[in-house]
Amino acid sequence: MRFPELTAEEAAEFIKNDFVVGIGGFSSVGTPKAVPTALAKKAEAEHAKGNQFRVGLITGGATGDPIDGALARAHAVKFRTPFQSHKDMRAAINSQEVQYFDLNLSHVAQDLRYGFLGHMDVCIIEASSVTDDGLVVPTSSVGISPTLCKSADKIIIELNAHHPEAIRGMHDIYEPANPPYRREIPVFTPADRVGTEAIKVDPAKVLGVVRTNLPDTIAAFTEPNPVTTKIGQNVAEFLIEELRRGIIPKEFLPLQSGVGNIANAVLGSLGECQDIPPFTMFTEVIQNSVIPLMESGRVSFASGSSLTLSDDMLGRVYDNLDFFKGKLMLRPQEITNHPELIRRMGIIAINTALEMDIFGNVNSTNVSGQKMMNGIGGSADFARNAFLSIFTCPSVAKGGVISAIVPMVTHTDSNEHSVKIVATEYGVADLRGKSPVQKAHEIIENCVHPDYKQLLWDYLKISEGKCHTPMSLAKAFAMHMALAETGDMRNAKF
Repeated sequence: MRFPELTAEEAAEFIKNDFVVGIGGFSSVGTPKAVPTALAKKAEAEHAKGNQFRVGLITGGATGDPIDGALARAHAVKFRTPFQSHKDMRAAINSQEVQYFDLNLSHVAQDLRYGFLGHMDVCIIEASSVTDDGLVVPTSSVGISPTLCKSADKIIIELNAHHPEAIRGMHDIYEPANPPYRREIPVFTPADRVGTEAIKVDPAKVLGVVRTNLPDTIAAFTEPNPVTTKIGQNVAEFLIEELRRGIIPKEFLPLQSGVGNIANAVLGSLGECQDIPPFTMFTEVIQNSVIPLMESGRVSFASGSSLTLSDDMLGRVYDNLDFFKGKLMLRPQEITNHPELIRRMGIIAINTALEMDIFGNVNSTNVSGQKMMNGIGGSADFARNAFLSIFTCPSVAKGGVISAIVPMVTHTDSNEHSVKIVATEYGVADLRGKSPVQKAHEIIENCVHPDYKQLLWDYLKISEGKCHTPMSLAKAFAMHMALAETGDMRNAKF
């Protein structure tokens, strides 16, 4: 190999205080592990000497404990973007130790190329193989790695032997040109290939290669419970009816599914429903439930930016690569979340809401409008441009003291114009072609938990018939105030 071989500690020495560091990978998989861990230890050592040491972090999305955990605990991060999901980074953001700015995931690579995010000193990416002329094959994800390699002054590569070199061919690396030279992206089905198998990097930028053999360590998803199972069944029944009505074509349409246990359960329910024909996926994150659906023939192809699989499920894919390489494709998130492609292919988008209001506005990010949970991720990329945008959530949380459906969301990520369908374990609300008051009736009647239904009817009556959007400035956050003051939203008074 022409590139210097480094230890993780030697690689970390290249990173200086106040550097901006790009992190390859996506959704906590395919991310570098050894060098960020060494960087956190370096930060701790510098702080012990009384020296300043903090860096800016630009990632593709969530990264896991070796990055968002270790660096947050080491107080080594000055700013962070975009999506994150680690409790230690979340705590640092909410205490304002880390300045966090949220971005739609389709915009991150583009904003880097446009210069909106400033100068990048170094990026760290993970690879399954590297050639002497600078061809880098990613591992279990792509994220913004191609753009990082072009934007950063220097590149550090973690060559991870945990991922077989035989995965070469599973990736499709493509970056759009900047305006005014940008052309159409010629992807018409999820299986269409438009780019290359590897990322081409400038060999002169590569500081060195760090050899590792480290798994992604994604925890197994929890088994579906009665609530998530019922949500999945409700969504499946709705889509079957749309199929019968001819709204969805008989060939069906590609699905996008968000991240997490609810999304995993919903996708499983859709796959089990024999009234829905075998389908493809054009999504960000390929999760556990997709793999058995592929093996059974229910999912014929899936395009995404990451294989966010538990260790045992990823092993299942690697043990049968001849089968799965013909059914899986990993792309940059700029492509998986691109509005042109989402709209062209007619994606059915299914995402999870943190809370939603009776008019169809969705909060995906901020608890009580104040504390960042994870970030917007890619849900709005899909919701705004999908053939059908569906948002799901359990009707209540924390044993029933919180209603997921409220008079007004405390923060809006996807507004009423982008949200077409709402589903909880109690039913489905179809918001298409309805006025605000009609949407409110639909959501309260079909989706709200019984403990909160009368409460929300009472709120609606305050100004219903007096304005276009029935809303009380004095009472819109009464349920949130009741939670803050008494610990239970059911104590709200209208």
